Amino acid sequence: MELHILEHSLKVASIEKEGIQICTHGLIKLAFLASKTRCKFFSLTETPEDYTIIVDEEGFKELPESEHISVADATWLALNVVSGGGNASNSQPIGVTKIAKSVIAPLADHNISVFMLSTYQTDFILVRERDLPMVMHTLSSEFTLLRVVNGETVAAHNLGVTNGFVKPKLVPRPIIHPLSSPSNMFCVTSLDPDTLPSVATLLMDVMFYSAGPKEAGASSEDSSHIRFFSFSLIEGYISLVMDEQTTQRFPNNVLFTSASGELWKMVRIGGQPLGFDECGIVAQISEPLATADIPAYYISTFKFDHALVPEENIQSVIGALRTESTAQ
Repeated sequence: MELHILEHSLKVASIEKEGIQICTHGLIKLAFLASKTRCKFFSLTETPEDYTIIVDEEGFKELPESEHISVADATWLALNVVSGGGNASNSQPIGVTKIAKSVIAPLADHNISVFMLSTYQTDFILVRERDLPMVMHTLSSEFTLLRVVNGETVAAHNLGVTNGFVKPKLVPRPIIHPLSSPSNMFCVTSLDPDTLPSVATLLMDVMFYSAGPKEAGASSEDSSHIRFFSFSLIEGYISLVMDEQTTQRFPNNVLFTSASGELWKMVRIGGQPLGFDECGIVAQISEPLATADIPAYYISTFKFDHALVPEENIQSVIGALRTESTAQ
């Protein structure tokens, strides 16, 4: 398999809920008027706490300076596993559990922190730019390493890490953070970019204006129902993660669905904000799922992590993960 190191230099930022209004002009431009920008990588995820933005340096210029925006102290690079060559964004989805043992676990073993973004099309593993030499050395025995330069895929050269690196002794990875599972059921979907203008007003309402009294009323009836919505526009491909109720607001035949119409349940990781320095959080969750051969999408946000698993697997997943959390 190939591991592609994409050419985007990325920022990860948090926008406070009370500050979203001053950012909507730039965010709407990035989401709906991408041809007016030079941005090629943009993702916006809303959680109950904040909005998480992953955006390349060109896109970041569209956002205002504000005390409501917090930026992670690093430049990040996106890695993408591709089976059998081909463009990263039109390859078949692999799923975080499929790369848990080949990518996620080895990076955790070498104390390399990752930030995950699963989309409808593929999975992006974000690593700090300064960690790239170690990342390449860690994964070079399992993958053909390629870099994307000006849109072309070329061989990635060793960045100076010497050979003879001692493989670390593998240790158990117990889950140490609290887990919860909201009551919502979620859809992971996409749409044709050509249809985006026809649903732009609806999407803007979902992204920025829907957390009003109606939703507050819904949450009072069901305290485990959470606000979660993710929109990604990466190299021309759109990915959406939203709960089942939100999908019902869209016209028929606009959103892509799988043949099974699969619904996903969420496992939310973290009681307090996780930060960016702890290594192995994604591995703690993805390795047990890989062992059980359960597919999963995984979305890291500025404060917490989120895994989406098939609805029918949620009870066994929670049981397996809680077993791991007690094995300390």
